[in-house]
Amino acid sequence: MADVSLLLWDVGGVVLSNGWDHRARAAAAARFGLDAAELERRHLSVDAAFETGRLDWAGYLAATVFYETRAFSPEAFRQFMLEQSRENPGAIATARALRASGRYTMAALNNESRELNEYRIRTFGLADVFHVFFSSCYTGLRKPDAAAYRYALDLAQRPAEEALFLDDRPENVAAAARVGLRTLEVRDPNRLGEELARVGVASG
Repeated sequence: MADVSLLLWDVGGVVLSNGWDHRARAAAAARFGLDAAELERRHLSVDAAFETGRLDWAGYLAATVFYETRAFSPEAFRQFMLEQSRENPGAIATARALRASGRYTMAALNNESRELNEYRIRTFGLADVFHVFFSSCYTGLRKPDAAAYRYALDLAQRPAEEALFLDDRPENVAAAARVGLRTLEVRDPNRLGEELARVGVASG
């Protein structure tokens, strides 16, 4: 079997916390006194457009929160959204060590809206971790669509058997496996170094 040369990383749930998942939306509903079910319904109606770059932040907020007058500003809500992001220290340290080793092409393959994606890249220094970002907001493709994985392989010019895909969501891992990628389901980001070592991926 060919050696792994390309690591395809999910970001939310692996190196960082999830950026704007159902838990964050529930927290936002509680913080701002919103109807949580209505926020979730409206989010789901525009989520695909938001994460594939067809709907910007202002459009998203208008569709999900500011379709009526609120006692708080869009900027206050936007700031709350940004504040939900945290590092997973063990995982990001492992990723940095793998980048520094020079042994692998490091690529993010994540579902993320443009504004949140770029905030997270800047805030957590992800441009120093990954060589390239195959983020859904840039490619227009979302996991678990098989096309998202194939697009990353095509642009990286690597065969599937040389790629290892890391994600915390079983449905995304299963979809990658169907395309022929090696996979690792991340259950504990802070023990990621150990999990990678077991599949032969290490910085040393």
